[in-house]
Amino acid sequence: MSTSGPNRPLSYRDAGVDIDEGDALVDAIKPFARRTMRPEVLAGIGGFGALCELPKKYREPVLVSGTDGVGTKLKLAFQYGRHDTVGIDLVAMSVNDVLVQGAEPLFFLDYFACGRLERAVATQVVKGIARGCELAGCALIGGETAEMPGMYPEGEYDLAGFCVGVVEKSRIIDGRAIVPGDVILGLASSGPHSNGYSLVRKILERAAPEPSRVDALMQPTRIYVKPVLELLAQVRVKGLAHITGGGLTGNVPRILQDGLRARIEKAAWPRPEVFAWLQREGGVAEDEMHRVFNCGIGMVVVVAAADAETAAEALRAAGETVYDIGRIEASSGEASALVA
Repeated sequence: MSTSGPNRPLSYRDAGVDIDEGDALVDAIKPFARRTMRPEVLAGIGGFGALCELPKKYREPVLVSGTDGVGTKLKLAFQYGRHDTVGIDLVAMSVNDVLVQGAEPLFFLDYFACGRLERAVATQVVKGIARGCELAGCALIGGETAEMPGMYPEGEYDLAGFCVGVVEKSRIIDGRAIVPGDVILGLASSGPHSNGYSLVRKILERAAPEPSRVDALMQPTRIYVKPVLELLAQVRVKGLAHITGGGLTGNVPRILQDGLRARIEKAAWPRPEVFAWLQREGGVAEDEMHRVFNCGIGMVVVVAAADAETAAEALRAAGETVYDIGRIEASSGEASALVA
């Protein structure tokens, strides 16, 4: 049989998929994944499925799941060659969502897809995912690396993540206990996190950013898991809201019953300079800023007024920057939030 010309034998590598490169990536990331292991993990990276027991401390465990991606922030990662922190973003978006139900994240799985596998880039990304899992206290127990020629432009990839957490049934946080007079605490964000980047990219078309501005835009999403879990052991928390797409005005009402409104005072915290720059360069209206970006508040904690000072002190002791940003008040109609 001819080994050249149109009739030569073809291999998977000829089709654009390098199995050896994929195997080498798995070997490269195993040490990072190993650092995230929890005692409940029975089998992790390498098998067809990962095995994880429920922690024995729970009497009536309820599983809480979440899935998310990084969104168009990845476009900036490609543009500026910043691949080492988007993995943290990926983990943060899911573990913070699971957290707001009062759940402790147990394990995380990732999906990395590309047209051609570049092991050095993929290793940076997965190393970031492992770092995010360490920050959240959950195990990176598996995932999928898909090399799909023709599906993605050269040098680009996509990310998705999936998290499972656990909470005691009697300690699920669903916002039903929130009443008028409760205090709204805001935990500082590390920047725009992973939301609003389609608008960010439009603004960048107008304004060429300095390197320090790129640094600010690429700061990974803050992971609030450990400080908030510590708080839950000390204070009764009535509601938690992860401030993602939709901002404060879109996310806080999700934890309120009809007939309640969150009145948030925007003067209660300093708006980080990166948001002032985005608003100025994009001519973005104030209402739009609060609908698209977190504007400096990445997580909202609702507690009774009597518990507010204790809660704020506990969160600060755990390393969070905390602001008293508003109150819950009675209103007519559907749950809402007013930023004034």
